[in-house]
Amino acid sequence: MLRLSKLTDYGTVIMTFMARDEGQVHSAHEIAEQVGIAATTVSKVLKMLARYELVVSTRGAKGGYVLARPATEITMAAIISAMEGGPLGLTECSTAPGACIQERSCSIRGNWQRINQVIIRALEDVSLAEMTRPVAHPIHIRDRDPAARRGRARVTLAADS
Repeated sequence: MLRLSKLTDYGTVIMTFMARDEGQVHSAHEIAEQVGIAATTVSKVLKMLARYELVVSTRGAKGGYVLARPATEITMAAIISAMEGGPLGLTECSTAPGACIQERSCSIRGNWQRINQVIIRALEDVSLAEMTRPVAHPIHIRDRDPAARRGRARVTLAADS
């Protein structure tokens, strides 16, 4: 199973909360109270996001954090990359040539790289602004699609109707 780290998940929750009040400065304490994550964890996540220039911190009595750019210009790929500390990769060879000792003899490396690119493109296609809108129906795979029968299922987000 592929799964994001807990901190990465928290990063997406925090960024989505901030995007709902775009332009508003939020303290780590306020965010922690609103999203139900420990204040120390929120502070750690915000520092990571600031390092990758997704949020900007301001000092002073009314200081806190604000999105570094409009939510429509921040992708889920950017948030996940920031939280994971670098380029997205499902396998070591997906992003860092030479990182795997099996690389030279691996017959599936190209396939993993292809899968990795599909996932990155999907994450780049979802903006932070889109994450603020609820989805009425869960994600589903169109199993009746001819591509699905060939092993190329299309995943779609069901839109509100």
